[in-house]
Amino acid sequence: MREFEGDYILADNAWDELVWVWRRTEAPKACKVEIVEGLITVAPLSSVGHNSAVERVQRRLYDVIPEEWGIYQRLPVAVPARLGLYVPDLAVVASAELRAGDEQLLPASRAELVGEITSKATAANDRTHKLAGYAEAGVPLYLLIDGPAPGGPTVTLYGEPQDGTYRVLHTGGVGASVALPEPFDCTLDTATLCLR
Repeated sequence: MREFEGDYILADNAWDELVWVWRRTEAPKACKVEIVEGLITVAPLSSVGHNSAVERVQRRLYDVIPEEWGIYQRLPVAVPARLGLYVPDLAVVASAELRAGDEQLLPASRAELVGEITSKATAANDRTHKLAGYAEAGVPLYLLIDGPAPGGPTVTLYGEPQDGTYRVLHTGGVGASVALPEPFDCTLDTATLCLR
């Protein structure tokens, strides 16, 4: 890859070029910049309810994860095979993985669980493209909290990725309990999630 005066590169492949542009993309504070299916996207500031939902899930997971794991909000994870660089609302990752890789990107395959809380702006990507990307990367669990879902807010837990596809382990309205399998082995009470 060759950079010309900081304004343009001649990359060997589309992935390197996209990451180069992503690293230089400036967005307003608190917006998230992602690469989804080869397109660089900017999502607006998350709502208070969105942040509250992430915090409730994070609080519950800290009760059950090993000491050497962490829960990270907005950790960039890469899925180069799908030209994807996602910034999930939460990612559970062994802390050692963060010290072993790129200064800004972590292969999505290193996450034990990722979670996305949809908004009107991100719903289509969270439900389809990221679902496929996380499955292809082999992320064991994908938790999708979908406030703007047709028919009302839902929580879906995907798992057992195989050949780029997840199996639905749970789906139901917000308010139901969701059983997270090993290595978490806990129940997530979604009644405490405020998605407004």
